Amino acid sequence: MTCCCHVYYGIIQQKQQREMVMLDYNPSAEELVKLVGKPLYDVWIALTGLIETKYDTERLWNSGGKMWKYEYKYRRGGKTLCALYARENCIGFMVVFGQDERTKFEASRDSYSKETLKVYDESQTYRDGKWIMFEPNDTSLFDDFIKMLSIKRKPNIK
Repeated sequence: MTCCCHVYYGIIQQKQQREMVMLDYNPSAEELVKLVGKPLYDVWIALTGLIETKYDTERLWNSGGKMWKYEYKYRRGGKTLCALYARENCIGFMVVFGQDERTKFEASRDSYSKETLKVYDESQTYRDGKWIMFEPNDTSLFDDFIKMLSIKRKPNIK
């Protein structure tokens, strides 16, 4: 599910933040299917659908910088909840935890899968937070993703 270079995403993502620009258009479903492939597009749709059933947020398409073609960011109250990324044959799901959120995650470690814990433990912590990047190829970690998002913000859709 994850590639060996996910540990370095934090460094790359920090550089990308300075290089990303808002898109003038939203990529079409056909464009995303062509980019990531039908199976990963189905995972993308399932994940966005799940997030959108729990959170009413602003959604922004951006360029993905040097590592990704697209970024799809969920924001609420001026703060990012999470972001999805797309590039050739790959999708990404990123959440950034500050110190308080890391403390809450650590207190509930027993409730997460081994794979989620591995990605979390191998993710780099920077001054602005721990950048946790997953590359899902199925829906098996979605429950963990939602638990992580609820640490950042309680769902605002009942």
